[in-house]
Amino acid sequence: MQNTNLRLWKKKSVVIAVVCILLIASVLGYLYCSGILRVEAKKNIVGVVRVEDPILSSQIASQYTDIVNYAMLNEGVKAVVLVVDSPGGYTDLVEHVYLDLLELKKEKPLVASVVSALSGGYYISVAADYIYVCPTSTLGNIGVIGFAPPTLIPSETALETGPYKVTGFSKLLFPYTLSRALDSFVSAVENGRGDSLKLSSSELRSGMVYLGSEAVAAGLADEIGSIQKAIERAAQEAGLVEYEVADLTLTGKTYSGFTESSNQTSVEWKNLTVEALKKFHPPPAVYYLYLPPKAFTQNQSTLEKEGGNLSERYTFAGNGEGGVVLVDKSHGNIISWWELDVLIGELAKRNVTVRFISQWDELESALGNASCLIVASPTETYSMEESERIKKFVDDGRLLLLFYDPASEYVEIPALFGPINSLSTEFGMSFAKGYLYNEEEHYGIYRNIYVREFANSPLTQSLTSLVFFTATYIHSADKGVAWTSSDTYSSTAERTGNYATISLVVGNGTVTAFGDQTFLMEPYCYLEDNYKLILNIVSAIAG
Repeated sequence: MQNTNLRLWKKKSVVIAVVCILLIASVLGYLYCSGILRVEAKKNIVGVVRVEDPILSSQIASQYTDIVNYAMLNEGVKAVVLVVDSPGGYTDLVEHVYLDLLELKKEKPLVASVVSALSGGYYISVAADYIYVCPTSTLGNIGVIGFAPPTLIPSETALETGPYKVTGFSKLLFPYTLSRALDSFVSAVENGRGDSLKLSSSELRSGMVYLGSEAVAAGLADEIGSIQKAIERAAQEAGLVEYEVADLTLTGKTYSGFTESSNQTSVEWKNLTVEALKKFHPPPAVYYLYLPPKAFTQNQSTLEKEGGNLSERYTFAGNGEGGVVLVDKSHGNIISWWELDVLIGELAKRNVTVRFISQWDELESALGNASCLIVASPTETYSMEESERIKKFVDDGRLLLLFYDPASEYVEIPALFGPINSLSTEFGMSFAKGYLYNEEEHYGIYRNIYVREFANSPLTQSLTSLVFFTATYIHSADKGVAWTSSDTYSSTAERTGNYATISLVVGNGTVTAFGDQTFLMEPYCYLEDNYKLILNIVSAIAG
């Protein structure tokens, strides 16, 4: 019996030993195939570190920085080639990877081979001593994307200790937060590229994307060449004659670069949208990230969500003794009390009543007793009969205020400017496509423009400077009363000019057109002379 147990024990020991040997062999095989064991065992290694896909989570950034730190500390790795195929990512995560690469460069030669390095992807690339590109690689897009903090609607059960404890940032100052992030990006490019750089600071800030051959000419990259060329150069800089190449990037990464929902569904970065990014990093959030233009398409006004959808009749302010103002909501107009709150408050002081009306029949019947009609960012075209009725309203000596804002919060694709122009052209005015911007003088970011040239009119009296936010201009024959400076650009014309942002038509009645809506709303109405303009509008209505 004892011999039988001994034999069984010996058989079990043999089986366990075989299993252990197989497990050890499997682990060693994995380590060898992944390059880790070979790096440990060999000397004179040129390591390859691949930065791919968007860097949108701390897990992704940590994987890259762990690999970079491993390359820095491993004595067998003599030089590193950084292969970049990334659109960038969240600002502090991109900066984390960039700063670690700078530390690596202090110890070992670092050469970049670019497939695509856009926005934060290029930020990371400029850490390298030398940058190789393919002729049609894409580089650049130097800039920042930011999502402003939401408006806090406080609770009496969930309490916060300060006005910015929940939102983190001031809405009014947030454009300057983006501007400071852009300063950091541009500084990294200028420091990294040094005397090779041929572009000015303002050219860098434009956000242009360059092909590889263009990037070399502009000094954003050094040479056309493959990854093999990058490896050869890294080896030469390390003084290596004989060497081996090992891919240091860990295989089988746990994180795919972006997950849109709780079930961890992987999303290709080219399919990212603004709304998806907001889910990943709720506002306020700042990115060094390239997104395809389609990602910025939004179908519903965030202002309507924020301020409430006033689709029915609502009456605000006054007792009607000072007149009645009608706000048209019958043509899918994207306007709410949230935006007109300041205007409504000033009208209330003058006993002017404001009514929001969502049905055309009701609006038409109310025009007879109204002194002013506000039409803002409609998404449905006005018929010929409707336009004629509003024209008669003006001819009877009344006031028509037209507001249009080209920001995506106020328009629907493909409606854009068509619906507002179906009415404005009746009065010899047409709102232009696109938006205005000024790269030299602006409030925080390039498309927050200053308006500082004014005609002598009651609407513009006492005004010296306005700030308009993603505004358009108005085509009209000698009807403009407020203009931008001559170095302001139209995004569609791509040329500078003195663009009229406010136009005025005076006949039996008065029609005033504004190329922006945001200036009406707090806190933006308190910049420069924006509030004075609102008071002038109120005086025109009450008068």
